[in-house]
Amino acid sequence: MADTALDRLAAGNYLLITSYKKDGSAVPTPVWVVRDGDTLGAWTAAGSWKVKRIRRRGDVLVGPCDVRGNPSGKSLAAHAEIADAATTERYRQLLARKYGLLGRLTLLGSRLRRGRAGTVGITIRLDG
Repeated sequence: MADTALDRLAAGNYLLITSYKKDGSAVPTPVWVVRDGDTLGAWTAAGSWKVKRIRRRGDVLVGPCDVRGNPSGKSLAAHAEIADAATTERYRQLLARKYGLLGRLTLLGSRLRRGRAGTVGITIRLDG
């Protein structure tokens, strides 16, 4: 049973990561999410705008959402950082396990389009 905020966020299919532009405006983006110990992990294209925003400013808000990014619960303060290659690979494996066939097909399609170096993991630590 999900009893902590980390458990609840990791149990959902989608996580809304709200990162910030240079001017401070918020940009919410839904992503698949997995739990990795005491952190959450996500995976995305290395050249995406969310990666650029997180590299510049790691403070984010995270919360549950649906596939379209509509919030379905309270957002929490967190810190995000771009994961190293080994952690990114671990997130790929966790995503394939959690999302089953759809996850494997998505990962395969991305690898065919971008190669492994074209994607990165995002490590998220809840504040407090």
